[in-house]
Amino acid sequence: MQALLKRWTHALLEWLGVTSSSSDTLDRWVALLLVLLAAALLDLFLQLVVVRAIRRLVEHTRVKWDDKLFSVPVLNRSCHVLIAILLAIVLPMIFDEGSAAQTVTLRLTQIGIVVTFMRLINALLCAAFHIVSLRPSWQNKPIKGLRQTAQGIASLIAVILIVAILIDKSPVKLLTGLGASAAVLMLIFRDSIMGFVSGIQLSANNMLQVGDWISVPKYGADGTVEEVSLTTVKIRNWDNTLAMLPPYLLTTDSFTNWHAMQLSGGRRVMRSVSIDMTSVRFCTPEMLRHFRKIDLLRDYIDRTEQRIEAYNASHGIAPGERKINGLHQTNLGVFRAYLVRYLEHEVPVNKTMTLMVRQLQPTETGIPLQLYFFTDTVVWEEYEGIQSDVFDHVLAAVPEFGLRVFQNPAGSDVAALGDLFQGDSDTADPLSPLPSNPSEPLPASSSDAFTPGPEGAKPGEGVAPETMSAPKTTT
Repeated sequence: MQALLKRWTHALLEWLGVTSSSSDTLDRWVALLLVLLAAALLDLFLQLVVVRAIRRLVEHTRVKWDDKLFSVPVLNRSCHVLIAILLAIVLPMIFDEGSAAQTVTLRLTQIGIVVTFMRLINALLCAAFHIVSLRPSWQNKPIKGLRQTAQGIASLIAVILIVAILIDKSPVKLLTGLGASAAVLMLIFRDSIMGFVSGIQLSANNMLQVGDWISVPKYGADGTVEEVSLTTVKIRNWDNTLAMLPPYLLTTDSFTNWHAMQLSGGRRVMRSVSIDMTSVRFCTPEMLRHFRKIDLLRDYIDRTEQRIEAYNASHGIAPGERKINGLHQTNLGVFRAYLVRYLEHEVPVNKTMTLMVRQLQPTETGIPLQLYFFTDTVVWEEYEGIQSDVFDHVLAAVPEFGLRVFQNPAGSDVAALGDLFQGDSDTADPLSPLPSNPSEPLPASSSDAFTPGPEGAKPGEGVAPETMSAPKTTT
């Protein structure tokens, strides 16, 4: 091989009109250039002809996994490995045995083989993990961190081999020396090691998948997981900002994964309306007659009244006795029953999940009346629309039952109260919720509504809004 290269080199130099009788140095450098040029041409031929031919064969197969295993990057890097091996065989022959030039060339070609092999292994790892990710059981799993770990190990081995080639020592001796600096290496690669372990925990316990909606309030992250790598979990928040968290934080700190809610087919609504406690009272016959006009309550009112009358009769309680004795309906209880039936019949709720309307502990702001139910959709926009529609209706329906919603006084309330104390009712804001006459009852919300009388009022003592007289003004 060496003699053949020399003959080619002499022929090229004579064709160029250059004599090499004074020294062989020029011959060797020209031979080096010829070998490198031949290697480049061979690499180009392999990529343009052989790689394309293999790709055509792969594309006509029935299976799909070979499209990734024999992808263009894998085949191109395989060609580079072949070229590096040929150069490692041919280039040292150009120089004299044992010369410094031969030693340098030999080490450089060996390093080239290590680098090309490392690049081929990285390409194979990418292809293998891509094939695995196509399996249904591995879809959306955070396996990118595992791939990066494998690539990191391959790169570390390549670096050790390159250093061993440069210093002309055995890699085993080099690894023995690195054992003493293990603490330093662990400190340098702390995040990578913890990310690798956390990635295994997240995958094995199915705690997190790409595409999940998670909330980590402690670190201001609330959005969709876009990527799980060896050192970073990328979360796109709902305001389109990106939050980057180390994977080990998700195994050491708590976070909320909303993926189970999305799979359940229902999203919870749990919101309260504070009712003014002074507006709660026993129902009068006029109130019950009014409630019977509501389609959702007609059957409930009749059944409940029958049960109450039977109970009171069995305990010797006459119908005309005080409301405090025996069982009697209250406007708040009827309102709760109405809300339950309204949610069941008028709202798109998930009927397989919990639905209730309950009272919470009374506070200084009234009695919290909580609606607890699940919508039949998990789409955010639809969920918010259903929730808003429900509470729009609740707030509008409260006055129909003689109840009031508690809220802190607004500026217009304070101004109207000042006008009331000054006796200047003509300048009072007509839109103020406070009446200009303290004795005037609160207006109802519809034309057929009523204003309930005081507790214990006899039939006929409720005042209908159409019979109320205009308030008298004082001078």
